Amino acid sequence: MRLTRFTDLALRVLMRLAVIEHADDQAPPTTREVADAMRIPYTHTAKVVARLQHLSLIEARRGRGGGLVLTTAGRLASVGGLVRELEGPGEVVDCEGASPCPLVAACRLRRALHRAREAFYDSLDELTVDDLVASPTGPLLIGITSR
Repeated sequence: MRLTRFTDLALRVLMRLAVIEHADDQAPPTTREVADAMRIPYTHTAKVVARLQHLSLIEARRGRGGGLVLTTAGRLASVGGLVRELEGPGEVVDCEGASPCPLVAACRLRRALHRAREAFYDSLDELTVDDLVASPTGPLLIGITSR
């Protein structure tokens, strides 16, 4: 299974905000600062931030002392649930697209792929965003992005 670029960016933004939260001396970053630190295009980052804010996983505060802050829900969010939400309900393969598969009525592969996708998500369900930035990842992420 391959995640969309959007989901990948969302996970990286959440991880970045989680490590900043653990670093007491850092002010909340702006969307542009997160984009620059993570080497993500600003326009993509802004779309990701808007979606994460809509999901109540982050808060975007304006003005002096503002910036992006990970919410408690964001810190404790199940990675599996988050990936399910961001990836959407689509199938692993498009059996009924522009040129439908002639086996669609009796295909066993489609069901097997659906079960495999759910097993993939299930394996991520036990992880939270906080788990993703536990040592050694968090300190490494802070070191990489503070340059």
